[in-house]
Order: sequence, then structure tokens, then C-alpha cells
Amino acid sequence: MSAQHAWTPAPRPGIIPLHPLGFGTILGRSFAALRHNPAVLFGFALGVQAIAFIILLVGVGGIGWLTFSRLDTLREGTEEFDAVLAGSALITGLAAFVLGLLATALQVIVQAVVVGEVSHAVVAEKLRLATLWRHVRPSLGRLLAYAALLLVAIAVLVGIVTAAIIAIGVAVHPAVAIALTVLVILGAIPLTLWLNTKLLLVPSILILERATIRAAVARSWVLVRGRFWAALGVIVIISLLFGTISQFVSLPLSFLSSGLTTIFAPTGEPNTGAVIAIVVTVVLTYVITLAIQAVGLVVQSTASVLIYIDCRMRREGLDIELLRYVERRDAGDDSLPDPWRPRAGGPSSAPAAPPGWGQPPYPAQPPYPTQAPYGGQQPYPAQPPYPPQPPYPAQPPYAAPQQPPPAPPVARDARTWAPPTAGDGESDPQPPS
Repeated sequence: MSAQHAWTPAPRPGIIPLHPLGFGTILGRSFAALRHNPAVLFGFALGVQAIAFIILLVGVGGIGWLTFSRLDTLREGTEEFDAVLAGSALITGLAAFVLGLLATALQVIVQAVVVGEVSHAVVAEKLRLATLWRHVRPSLGRLLAYAALLLVAIAVLVGIVTAAIIAIGVAVHPAVAIALTVLVILGAIPLTLWLNTKLLLVPSILILERATIRAAVARSWVLVRGRFWAALGVIVIISLLFGTISQFVSLPLSFLSSGLTTIFAPTGEPNTGAVIAIVVTVVLTYVITLAIQAVGLVVQSTASVLIYIDCRMRREGLDIELLRYVERRDAGDDSLPDPWRPRAGGPSSAPAAPPGWGQPPYPAQPPYPTQAPYGGQQPYPAQPPYPPQPPYPAQPPYAAPQQPPPAPPVARDARTWAPPTAGDGESDPQPPS
């Protein structure tokens, strides 16, 4: 008897189909992770955004108040007043820069959690925040270091370009410096988009493959090749979408603030009602803006992970590995390897490409050596030719086939015919011939 296979249920669907994704699928399913686990993603992102905003507001505001409050004890126009003013501005600017880096680091943490959640949502798994945190924590240090290196590189590049423009303006002419500034800004826009797209997959590689920073940058550069324009289009559309939503939300609230100020303070003198109205409007504006920024951060991070998955499906056959993982997991197998980690033999278990598709050709084989004749063998004797055959005798012609005689005509019985009766409109009836 043949063994019967055990019945297994159909695999649970994830947030994306397990095959290479199109442009519309990536763009549409970028919102799917937020719907799949909103309590973790939206709640965590909103909390982190609020903490970053409070740290930035309280830190910069407190340091600015402490430094600039010393100006009240000094007389304006003196050298000491100018020195304290310059020092206060410098200290406040440095504090804003450092706290801005801290806020960016908090956003990087949100991105790491989103990468972990999307990687599980693709295979129809839903985890809690504590479990996700345990998965992404080993790679969080490398992700923060990569973000810091990127910010430092940008700051150094901007500083060098700014110093060069100022030096040109001082040495040549201010108009030349202004024109050069415009050209640099116009050239920086496509350069920034190009670099952001080429390095878009680095966070996903750092979190899911546990790669080093250098290996992640090189791998992102290679993986995005062939899907550059699709990745660029998705990121630009999502950025423009949430930027437009923020403007549409903030503009009515600014009109509301102006209207309340006019109502509570028609003469322009500040009072308690006007201050309360302005504070409430400002707080409401920032709360809604933080919510939109949290959703936008989650959606953009999800889109980058989906682009990473699509690139690996197309180049390495990751969809086959994920399907195999889902089938074995649903069948009850608990000893499953991580499907996102590249195998020891290569980046994935996909079959190798045939020669000519990115692989070196096979080395040339040496010709086979000529075989020596067998010793002691006599050649075969020559065979006599076949004797000539006599021609075939002439055949008599075929007789013409005889035609069968024609059949005699069939005699008809005249008694079977009867003339029509009178009154049916016939005249001069004739029997049939």
C-alpha cells in the first residue's frame, strides 16, 4: 500500500503575495502593515515621535531661555552684550543640532521595529512589541551607527560646499556666490534622490540579514539595480502624498488660529482668551502633525522593506524560500531556519543561472589524444563487387475494367395514380408520365 500524505490546511495569506511584486502592488501594500498590526506600529511610532518632539522642544527652549536670559542683565550695544548674544546663539544652535540627532535616532528605532514587523507580516505572523524588540535589538547598534555616519557625511559635505561658496563670494563677487548656490541646490536634488534610492535597502539588510555596515551598503547597491526607477517612484509618491496631507491639515488650523486671535483679541492687545486659543490651536496642530508623521514614517519604512523583498525575489528566488518556510511551518515543523538569512552556499537557494548570464564561461578542454592502432591486426580483405542483375521482364498492360450493364427502368403502376376530383381547381388532368 502506498503511504497517504497528511492533509495540511492552505497557507495563511500574508500582507503581500509571495511572488515578485509590481509597482502598484508595492505602493498599495505599503499601508497593509499598518492595518495588520496597528496597535504596535502606529502606537509605537506615535509615542516615539511625541517623545522626540518633547525632547527637542523642551531641550532647545530650556537651553535658549537659560542662555538668552543673561542678556537682561546687560546693556545693549556693549561688547559684553554682543559676546553673550553670540555665545547664546552658538550654544542654542549646538543644542538643537545634538537634540535633532537624538530625534533622528529615535526615528531609526521606529524604522527597525517596522522592518521586523513587516518581515513577519509577509509570512502571516503577528508578534507583540516585546517580541519584535528582541528580534531587532541585536542589529540596532549597527543601524544607529549607519544613521550617524550618514548624518556626519551629509554635515561635512554641506559644510565644505558652504565654505567654498562663501570663499568664492568673498574672493570674486557675491552675485557669483548666489548663482553658484542656486546651481548647487538644483544639482543636490537629483543627487540626493539617487543616493537615497541606492541606499534604501540598507536598514532592511542590517536588520534581517545581520550584515555589517559595509556589506549592507554594497549589497543594497547591487540589489536595487534593475528596480531603481520603481523604488524611486514609490518613495517619491509616498513623500509627496504625506507632505500634501500635512499642508492640507496645517493650513486650515493656521486660519483657525488667526480667526480665534481676531475674535478674542480684536484690538490686538493680548489677553487670557487669545493666549488660550492660540495655545490650543498650536497644540492641536502639532498633535495632528505628529500623527501624520507617524503614519508616514511607518508607510515609508514598509515600502522600503517591500522593495527589498521584491528585489530579492527577482534576483535570488526568495519567494520560493518563503513559500517553503510557510508550508513547513503550517505543517507543524518547529525546526525552521530563518528564511531571511542568506545560505552558506550563496545569497539564496535559487538555482544558478546558465553560462552567459553573469557567470564566467567554462574553461577550454584540451583535445583528446590520438589513439594508436591496435597491434597485430590485419586489415579487412577487399570484398568483390556484386554481379550485375538482369533487368526485370516487361509486364503486360493492365486490362481495362469492365463497366456493369445499366439497370433496366422501373415500370410504374398506373393504378397507383388517380385523377383529381372535380372542384379542386384543376383542369385537363393528365396522368403522370
